[in-house]
Amino acid sequence: MPGENLTRVEAQERAALIRTYNYEVALDLTTGPETFRSTTTVRFGAADGASTFIDAITRAVHSVTLNGVELDPATVSDGVRIQLDGLQVENELTVVADAIYTNTGEGLHRFVDPVDGEVYLYSQFEVPDSRRMFAVFEQPDLKATFQFTVTAPEHWQVVSNSPTPEPVAAHAGTKTWTFAPSPVISSYITALIAGPYDAVRSELTSRDGRTIPLGVFARKSLAEFLDADYIFEKTREGFAFYEEKFDYAYPFEKYDQLFVPEFNAGAMENAGAVTFTETYVFRSKVTDAIKERRVVTILHELAHMWFGDLVTMKWWNDLWLNESFAEYASTLATAEATEWHEAWTTFAAMEKSWAYRQDQLPSTHPIVATINDLEDVQVNFDGITYAKGASVLKQLVAWVGQDDFLAGVSAYFKENAHGNTELRDLLVQLEAKSGRDLTDWSKKWLETAGVNTLRPELEVDADGVITAFSVLQSAAPDYPTIRPHRLAIGFYNLVDGALVREHRIELDVDGERTDVAELVGLARPDLVLPNDDDLAYAKIRLDADSLAVAIEHLSKIASPLARSLVWGAVWDATRDAETKASDYVRLVLGNIASETESTTLRTTLNQLALAAGAYVAPERQKATTEEAASALWSLAEQAESGSDAQFQFVKFFAALASTDEQLAVVAALRDGSTKLDGLEVDTDLAWELLTALAAGGKAGTAEIDAARAADNTANGAQSAAQAAASIPTLEGKQAAWDSVFGSDALPNTIVRFTGLGFQRASDKNVLAAFIRPYFDALQGIWTSRSYKIAEYLVAGMYPAPLANIELRDATRAWLDANPEPAALRRLVVENLAGVERALAAQAKDAS
Repeated sequence: MPGENLTRVEAQERAALIRTYNYEVALDLTTGPETFRSTTTVRFGAADGASTFIDAITRAVHSVTLNGVELDPATVSDGVRIQLDGLQVENELTVVADAIYTNTGEGLHRFVDPVDGEVYLYSQFEVPDSRRMFAVFEQPDLKATFQFTVTAPEHWQVVSNSPTPEPVAAHAGTKTWTFAPSPVISSYITALIAGPYDAVRSELTSRDGRTIPLGVFARKSLAEFLDADYIFEKTREGFAFYEEKFDYAYPFEKYDQLFVPEFNAGAMENAGAVTFTETYVFRSKVTDAIKERRVVTILHELAHMWFGDLVTMKWWNDLWLNESFAEYASTLATAEATEWHEAWTTFAAMEKSWAYRQDQLPSTHPIVATINDLEDVQVNFDGITYAKGASVLKQLVAWVGQDDFLAGVSAYFKENAHGNTELRDLLVQLEAKSGRDLTDWSKKWLETAGVNTLRPELEVDADGVITAFSVLQSAAPDYPTIRPHRLAIGFYNLVDGALVREHRIELDVDGERTDVAELVGLARPDLVLPNDDDLAYAKIRLDADSLAVAIEHLSKIASPLARSLVWGAVWDATRDAETKASDYVRLVLGNIASETESTTLRTTLNQLALAAGAYVAPERQKATTEEAASALWSLAEQAESGSDAQFQFVKFFAALASTDEQLAVVAALRDGSTKLDGLEVDTDLAWELLTALAAGGKAGTAEIDAARAADNTANGAQSAAQAAASIPTLEGKQAAWDSVFGSDALPNTIVRFTGLGFQRASDKNVLAAFIRPYFDALQGIWTSRSYKIAEYLVAGMYPAPLANIELRDATRAWLDANPEPAALRRLVVENLAGVERALAAQAKDAS
């Protein structure tokens, strides 16, 4: 990887020397399973006599022709870059090379469907991987038009940024598709998706009267599960919402959405050709949380067509502008334009909890991050860039007003269409529309790191009347910025068995203490909820009396958003070792039965599992996990037939099951001898149950192999890898370890699922044998594997469930001995932070 890195300084120097006009890229996808022929002609201007380089990661470069002069490939190309000297004012460069298919989800990914043997390709270029498909000046501010010509098997679909043309016959059994040039875009949002995908087509009318063709694509073996009509419906709702709110018509000619195999992310905003993980094609039952997340993801990528694709950041330090805006806009659109009206509750439960967690890691960074090179940006696709940025935008909207915010965004699109921008370009438009100076706001919120904590302080007289009320603000010692917050405070009282909000005020909080005179003279409520309606980005603490009421009556709060805030407040206090993990477990088991919001349920149950398995005092972890599993099974038996809650309780029961009795229930569910009314044990749930049995020592390779034979699909292969890696013996863990460290042949998803299984076992101590091999392997995998595979190994094969002093000390020792590379150290530092937080929580629980 180091040879493939690009620094910001190099990018700035190159952008100062050249300006790109257009690319013509011819690809022959019929040359075999390992490589494809890539011919690139790029036209660009330059400073006369200048020298620079073009990026091209290749197996072999056959020819390089610059302004009619043949250059020696052996001299000018090192397989990563091609040196270009003696440039003219106007230049034409042609590079003919063999490029390499990948199985890592980076560049042009090649997948063979085990069901029918068909080959499927898709590109994934963010951040620096279009250079794996064609020669390119790989940085976002060197925009150009891109014209692709593709030769492929005649029965394939071929999709790119421009509308798919009618192909013409090439050699036997193949055809050639010649696409029209794209609009002016950055190279990382160009796209090629090719293979015998099934396509469903429709159209819509844009606000400017154009007919926009729509397409939804999936592999043939998954096509029966593709609910294209629903996807089209959400897409139309998103188009109408964004075109109105942005006051700017959709900027491309068509809109295809393609569900592709072995995808590393949720989706990617290629202009007019969005790729999605095919886990969003539901072959088995999924939770409502996943269904809602798919809608948010569809609308997130659609928002990128304006924010990111039409207007693009100049360099990756403003990546947050793309992702935070898309995250905010998609949640707003989901809540206001679709049936998922509680999307902001989902945002509070999932996105903001992710942001708070990321912002308390040693690796936290300002929203506007320092990005020195490509490795910096690779590790910055994180909870700061996405979730904190979106949370801060939500707070900004509360401060300047939604109408003025959206008017400023619209002006930003109109002013900078097809160009590149920096943060100040957006702030100028928001200031003009809102009348607010955002300089200080930007400095405190976007250019500093860390999360503040807000807690109420109140005094009452003998009659229970409030005589003083203040909001106290604190910051972490390493990140001491005290920030301005726009927030609401809610007063909740028990009324006829329900906790009901009876009073609310909205105010600006700034400084370490903000006195709230408006609340003086009111009766003290049963529960005071700071940051009601979740306007602010801050951790909140409940006062002692409110916390006691919450623990007793959390389920009786009518508002899903208010419940989510209380769940989050108590979890934050548990993570910070202020509240005992055992108390959090009791809170969850006592109140979760009536939670109505699927994402809140899913998030809270994940936190329950972490608390029971890592945050409770070690001597009580086994008993607590057994108690939690038994309680979840009881909740599943009592839940409404066929409900989302029933489904989730069963899934988490299986994840925690460890006793012989509990595992017998799992086995009986799987073989059908025990049934729950309304619960179907379909293919994917059966795999989860088998993995639970494997992790508990009640199933082995024979059962896994049999299940794999019955489910000869990509999903089946991934689930089998996870189940096999869950086998809790030293031999089972060693086999999983050897499969991913001993060879680089496995595709990205198998590596990831192996890690999920590796970290699971009824007896965590089996992982102790892998502490030293893990640290011995780190530097080697970082230099020998692609970024994404290395990331999966660094995170997935870390024996985190041990959460003990031995693992902490070994991690610290490796960090002391390895000052470089920075991106690898960051991943290891984040692993360490999880262990240190668990140890602190264990100490609190034991006190």
